[in-house]
Amino acid sequence: MSNKLSQLKEFTTIVADTGDITAIKDFLPQDATTNPSLMLKAAQIPEYAPFLDQAIAWAKTQSNDKDQQILDAGDKLAVIVGTEILKYVPGRISTEVDARLSFDKEATLAKARKLIALYEEAGVSRDRVLIKAASTWEGIKAAEELEKEGINCNLTLLFSFAQAQACAEAGVYLISPFVGRILDWYKKSTGQEYTAETDPGVVSVTEIYNYYKQHGYNTVVMGASFRNIGEIEQLAGCDRLTISPNLLEELKKDEGKLERKLVPTTDVKPAPAAITETAFRWAMNEDAMATEKLSEGIRNFAADQAKLEVTLASML
Repeated sequence: MSNKLSQLKEFTTIVADTGDITAIKDFLPQDATTNPSLMLKAAQIPEYAPFLDQAIAWAKTQSNDKDQQILDAGDKLAVIVGTEILKYVPGRISTEVDARLSFDKEATLAKARKLIALYEEAGVSRDRVLIKAASTWEGIKAAEELEKEGINCNLTLLFSFAQAQACAEAGVYLISPFVGRILDWYKKSTGQEYTAETDPGVVSVTEIYNYYKQHGYNTVVMGASFRNIGEIEQLAGCDRLTISPNLLEELKKDEGKLERKLVPTTDVKPAPAAITETAFRWAMNEDAMATEKLSEGIRNFAADQAKLEVTLASML
């Protein structure tokens, strides 16, 4: 019998949740995704030093203002790393907009267009890139406009059904519901332990997947932020799963049988009325877990972006 990773690839597209090119070469995923935290880790890898040098050199040609050079270097580094990763994956790379822009629609649009322009200057067509943005109302509305421009988006830090509904209605290409972080919150909040079947993150993604298929939404559901392979096994059959190298290795070593859990329905029903901004914000307000984890995620990504910029500033 083949290992569980091979079995999973039969009905779910595997995405590597890493900026480490060596890991990507090892596991041969379809796509890859990065975020500020992963970029910060990647920047510490000796093999990446030339990429940082290249980003710094380019930034110096764009502006004489050091603060602007730091921002430009960060954008260029993300694109350099993304372009390198695309040499080893046949699909797409997800590149994240600065988390500090999460509540600014226009700034998110500008940053997304800049990143796409940098990719295209590097010879990478936009159909190989997904722009990642937080699933705030502003991020979702920015993504709605970007999708109309042919810039596909990956809406991340997604914890609630309201976020998922708004993303689907906005025509977002892909969402990344964060399974493990949902589990983290419930374990801390309730003091309980959960099985793979009762894991609140698994339950949430299953509900979103079934809702999308039931109403014929084209938005791709990509489970993310896993804590163990039990969560992954319970979501076998999900459109995509983005998995860290350590869990990919665990799946690769497991020779057990993997059963498909999520199967799309063939009975498609009309979609309900679109969620309004007021309804979205109220639903988020009523969901303590989603509100807290979204805010925490944005803060953490912003903090790691700032740390990365300290490294870049020291090189200017």
